[in-house]
Amino acid sequence: MHDLRAFLQHLSRHQQLMEIDAPVDPELESTILSLRALREGGPALLMHNATGSVHPLLGNLFGHRRRIELALGDRPLTSLRELGELLASLKEPRWPASLRDALDSWPELAQLANVAPKQVDDAAFNEQVVEGDGVDLSTLPIQRCWPEDAGRLITFGLVVTRGVHQPRQNVAIYRQQLIGRNRVIMRWLPHRGGAQDYASWQHAWPDRPFPVLVAIGADPATLLAAVAPVPDTLSEYEFAGLLRGSRSRVWRSELTGLDAPAGAEILLEGFIHPGDTALEGPFGDHTGYYNAQGTFPVLTVERMRMRHGAIYHGSYMGRSPHDEPSVLSMALNDIFVPILRKVFPEIVDFYLPPEACSYRIAVVSIRKQYPGHARRTMMAVWSYLRQFTYTKFVIVTDEDVDVRDWGQVIWAISTRVDPARDSMLVENTPIDYLDFATPVSGLGSKLGLDATRKWPGESAREWGRPIAPDPAVEKRMDALWSSLLRTPEPE
Repeated sequence: MHDLRAFLQHLSRHQQLMEIDAPVDPELESTILSLRALREGGPALLMHNATGSVHPLLGNLFGHRRRIELALGDRPLTSLRELGELLASLKEPRWPASLRDALDSWPELAQLANVAPKQVDDAAFNEQVVEGDGVDLSTLPIQRCWPEDAGRLITFGLVVTRGVHQPRQNVAIYRQQLIGRNRVIMRWLPHRGGAQDYASWQHAWPDRPFPVLVAIGADPATLLAAVAPVPDTLSEYEFAGLLRGSRSRVWRSELTGLDAPAGAEILLEGFIHPGDTALEGPFGDHTGYYNAQGTFPVLTVERMRMRHGAIYHGSYMGRSPHDEPSVLSMALNDIFVPILRKVFPEIVDFYLPPEACSYRIAVVSIRKQYPGHARRTMMAVWSYLRQFTYTKFVIVTDEDVDVRDWGQVIWAISTRVDPARDSMLVENTPIDYLDFATPVSGLGSKLGLDATRKWPGESAREWGRPIAPDPAVEKRMDALWSSLLRTPEPE
């Protein structure tokens, strides 16, 4: 599927799309309708009569695990673990030790044929082109999601940038506040790829405008790639090719020199001019609160391209886990595990609970090998991948604990942790500025909890022995229980 419309047809065939003709206002109403659909496990919503716009509004696209599976060609989400293995090999490549080793690796290497994007001469969004004074973003059904939001917000636009030092183009999702006919505030945090591209550009060419593309309504593989933990050396277009099993089709913008997903519904082309910034927010966020205001660069859109009857793809952020980012994070969690295990093979599983905003708490199980091993794991999580810069809490357990089961995690904390001995507090570290629980904006502390069994050297006391049934007795009773369930009751 190389465009959004093919994906929507696919969803319709699987009863995963609801088309709505009743009027729905992008001002508050579309958020509540999408939230209701997500909470009830409902379908994606294509709202044909969005108040104030001729464009349909698409919501709740990735609000259920089933639709993410359909975006991956109806493969189960466990296949994302396989993609994680491939990403791990790309991040830490291993040279084959022999010809046999190379041949054994061929199925993995064969996937790389889908990596290189394919340049195309035309794109569907070239059906309508407006520029200069003709650009008016207010004609799109851009949402205002929550009652105290500062304004309307582009929520699912794919932002394409390129820095000075990286040959790859970065594709990511940053929210964009509409502040004028052709102006949006680009809210990207310093550790994100787009912000780093912009910083390197400013350092090299402080007087030049920074080129940016924003694609709205892209194909499902590119949408998923934009939120996945792709290594810095790999473009999201390349990863989308792996997800899709087919090379990404991209169209080169002559104005910006950047590539856009050729199947997108809407394309915005423009520049961030030196010194052009504005105060952004507040907006309702995944924390469940309205975030603080911050100053960010402003994108001026010089050209807008659209398909006939272009579909505007929107979303919202709300209190986790009841928003699309939480559903996506749950699905993409499995990609992280192989990447971490490539360098830290003792890691058994890794979990980011969606209730903790999908990044503020990490729970890790390990095969413990020496005293202090849990603390090394905490430091590894905080330092190895940029995605965990803002993770406040890391809980480390033994391999006998299922980190995706809060009941087991709480049991491990309550029975294996001494608060003074087993906590590691790190102060004055980078923290998401949205986290107003910290004493200073953008700077705060991190806490690690060692919920593993303690080894000699970590504790002088004899450690307790976990209760476990006798395996032979358990096997006999399992057989008896199964036979009892099959025995019909007397009449």
